[in-house]
Amino acid sequence: MTTVKTNLLDFDRKGLRKYFAEELGEKAFRADQVMKWMYHFGCDDFDDMTNINKKLREKLKARAEVRAPVVSEAQHSSDGTIKWAMRVGDQDVETVYIPDEDRATLCVSSQVGCALECKFCSTAQQGFNRNLRVSEIIGQVWRAAKEIGIEKETGRRPITNIVMMGMGEPLLNMKNLIPALEIMLDDLGFGLSKRRVTVSTSGVVSGLDQMTGNIDVALAISLHAPTDELRSSIMPINDRYNIETFLDSVHRYIESSNANRGRVTIEYVLLDHVNDDMDHARQLGELLKNTPSKINLIPFNPYPGSPYKKPSNSRIDRFMKTLMEYGFTVTVRKTRGDDIDAACGQLVGDVIDRTKRTQGKAQKGEQIPVKAV
Repeated sequence: MTTVKTNLLDFDRKGLRKYFAEELGEKAFRADQVMKWMYHFGCDDFDDMTNINKKLREKLKARAEVRAPVVSEAQHSSDGTIKWAMRVGDQDVETVYIPDEDRATLCVSSQVGCALECKFCSTAQQGFNRNLRVSEIIGQVWRAAKEIGIEKETGRRPITNIVMMGMGEPLLNMKNLIPALEIMLDDLGFGLSKRRVTVSTSGVVSGLDQMTGNIDVALAISLHAPTDELRSSIMPINDRYNIETFLDSVHRYIESSNANRGRVTIEYVLLDHVNDDMDHARQLGELLKNTPSKINLIPFNPYPGSPYKKPSNSRIDRFMKTLMEYGFTVTVRKTRGDDIDAACGQLVGDVIDRTKRTQGKAQKGEQIPVKAV
């Protein structure tokens, strides 16, 4: 009979100490030693953990493992971006490494697919299968760090920032998101500053309220429309949590946060002649006048079968200048990795869709259940 081993990547420091105490009869400092080996040195072989006594190493080999997703495919963009398809069970999720002059950002997935059905997002068109485990979320970072290390002779910058902007809605996977974030921030984990870890949400208010006071990271919100009518037409979640309710929860989080320095990043995808008129820009400026914000405009990245188009540069420029007249800091996101479909909204992975019933409800105009777990 094969023993099912416990994957130590499923534990944050608190959970790992509990496992060592209750399952292995070991002291907390032993858990800390192993955690440091896993994340500081990328070690997945207990025999290589040389400051651990042999008896504990044998116990760990018999009962535990360090198992991250494996890379099933890697694509390299001409701009240095790398997109990995990472195997989780019998499916793939996508993780993107985006190097820049002063930083290197890793875009991490939280779910296999996505159930929110935002009309402009390629991931949403793949349907939804399941939430990722802690080991499958933090394992993307672990594996990417190993891959970058393998290619260190090319001069690739190590990971300095993590954004939860890959496949899925992070706040619909709270149970596994929070421990993964804790590991990213932990000095025995990846030790990143809370200002360098960003969670993006499409508006799951129940999840954002769970985060408030419990985990402090940078927040980005996917708004994409200045009115409820328009937002509901492209983002069905708005029927559950409208803009006012969403922004109220954002204010609560920002007020409890040091990472955000009193303001939130607003993400706004620009869809040609859908949400990019000057009236939309003025409506957005009025909507956000009491919400300290940095606005990040994202020109739409096309994908096969999409009904939307990227606006012209002149429309993008007018939209940006109109918002700047309201006093906002406005940036236009530089498209990265679009030649390998790694740009914002283009991630698809390999998803076995389990949402046929939900899609049927959506077609009939019934409410789509949205609950943070």
